Amino acid sequence: MHQVFTELTSGKFIFFYVLIISTIIIHYRGKMRYKFFRQLTDHSTFMAPINVPMYALSGVENKPYIKTASFPQLTLLKDHWQTIRDEAILLEREELIKGSDKYNDVGFNSFFRRGWKRFYLKWYDDFHPSAKKYCPQTIELIKQVPEIKAAMFAVLPAGSELLQHRDPYAGSLRYHLGLITPNSEACNIVVDGQPYYWKDGEDVLFDETYIHYAENKTNMDRLILFCDVERPVKTWFGRGWNKFFGWFIMAAAASPNMGDDKTGNINKIFRYIYSIRLVGKTLKAYNRNLYYAVKYALMVLILWLIFR
Repeated sequence: MHQVFTELTSGKFIFFYVLIISTIIIHYRGKMRYKFFRQLTDHSTFMAPINVPMYALSGVENKPYIKTASFPQLTLLKDHWQTIRDEAILLEREELIKGSDKYNDVGFNSFFRRGWKRFYLKWYDDFHPSAKKYCPQTIELIKQVPEIKAAMFAVLPAGSELLQHRDPYAGSLRYHLGLITPNSEACNIVVDGQPYYWKDGEDVLFDETYIHYAENKTNMDRLILFCDVERPVKTWFGRGWNKFFGWFIMAAAASPNMGDDKTGNINKIFRYIYSIRLVGKTLKAYNRNLYYAVKYALMVLILWLIFR
């Protein structure tokens, strides 16, 4: 009996209990939910123990959309949206807002095949040299808002879509500022079932760890300024937790626009990991049932190796 109790309270099993409880919290947070097997393999399950403290200590309401008035410093960007837009237009003309073709952007790799394009300005305290060269005025504006941890120009092309997903880390909130948009309800984002459509010069702030998706059913591309704004959190523990994981996880996911820009360690190894993913895609195309059987068998094997 004592041996059984010792095993159940060992570090491995405590982690397992925390993972289960935090995953349940994540799953039932909000109105939109994944099906069981999608949730089981989604990155939000593995990030749940990290994200739940962010929600518990959040200095803003845990809602899909957050009032931009909670971050008055962002008004600076909105007031100068035309200056930002003009620099983005020059990038578009030079065809510098684009997807990665070198498997060095793990965060957005799956979106590129659906038309997503981006040009990074800042990634967790580092401004890209290419951004300093092509977007000096936008960079100076962003420097005046230190709460912005990451920023980019993002294009959702006409007729394209981004499927339902959660972003991995709850230490930030997502800010969108419309620059060139269709100004139409047919080009919209839906966060936890609540739609919003982009408008020129208008901004919106939302929690990207709720399930969300976007679509552009118009014949015009949508161009926005896309920022990650640090989530305000209570207590020294919460702030330290956020800064550590922001540095440990997010900063390591830096992706370049061009040669002189930094590539984070996660993206340096992603090109090799992606080769395994390509094998999975080939297997899935050959036989979906076999693909899922192998996928879940590997998951069971990994769990058995961890907790045996």
